[in-house]
Amino acid sequence: MTIIPVQPETEKVISEAEVNKYIRMDRMPHIFCAGCGIGTVIGTFVRGFLRAGIDPDSIAFVSGIGCTGRAAGYVKLDSFHTTHGRALPFATGLKLANPKLNTVVFSGDGDLATIGGNHLIHAARRNVDIVCICINNFNYGMTGGQMGCTTPWSALTTTSPYGNYENPTNLPYLMAAAGASYIARWTTLHLRELERTIAEAFNHRGFSFIEVIGPCPTVYGRMNKRPRGLDEMLYYKQKAVVRNGADPKELGITIDSPIAVGKFVDIQPPTYEQNRQKILDSAREKGRL
Repeated sequence: MTIIPVQPETEKVISEAEVNKYIRMDRMPHIFCAGCGIGTVIGTFVRGFLRAGIDPDSIAFVSGIGCTGRAAGYVKLDSFHTTHGRALPFATGLKLANPKLNTVVFSGDGDLATIGGNHLIHAARRNVDIVCICINNFNYGMTGGQMGCTTPWSALTTTSPYGNYENPTNLPYLMAAAGASYIARWTTLHLRELERTIAEAFNHRGFSFIEVIGPCPTVYGRMNKRPRGLDEMLYYKQKAVVRNGADPKELGITIDSPIAVGKFVDIQPPTYEQNRQKILDSAREKGRL
């Protein structure tokens, strides 16, 4: 369950020029706030699929609505900007229509877990062969900083000005309970580890869920005494603890607690596509199809 580190002498270094081939440089400057981690994760995603040796023409890049959802407009890949909370069923349809696609869902905690939580659960339950990257900044950053299902207890947001009194969702625990076969979490400070994890997820068969803790300095950070992206990065440096193979139920995040990062689940049950084919083959043998 532990990640075996890549030795420096064998480390594949992806150049800035290689990354820029798959970023829409004509759309710069981007719309993300200063200190936001989303742009950084987009670049790391590109490095990840290049490290994995994935053909860019085979990638279907799907995102929903929100700050992270805007990522679909910044990658030079076949990309789809879907309706709020519906990125995963859209991506599932693409994968079923063309199983050869390397299908990626890249969106935020509000879109994937709060608005689209039902679809998130069922994509994990089915073990669809999709890479799902969720940037968790603990609020609805694009629409004013409202609290969402991952907002830590007692944290301040525009809709919890006295402190959030709802219990937050522990995303890795939810995904493990639902049946995801690959689960990891990093922060935007851990970019090399995140790059390796994305590469590994591309080569994993089944539903891969990667949570990335990213800063939202403009709203969430400002309201919780971390008003700059660097403040948040310092917080990650102080609080992040690598716990590969940790029990997902122990991975909840509070306003000031340590943040467990690493790879938590890596198993290989049959995928949705494999189960579907098995049932169809059985039906043919019995003359039902």
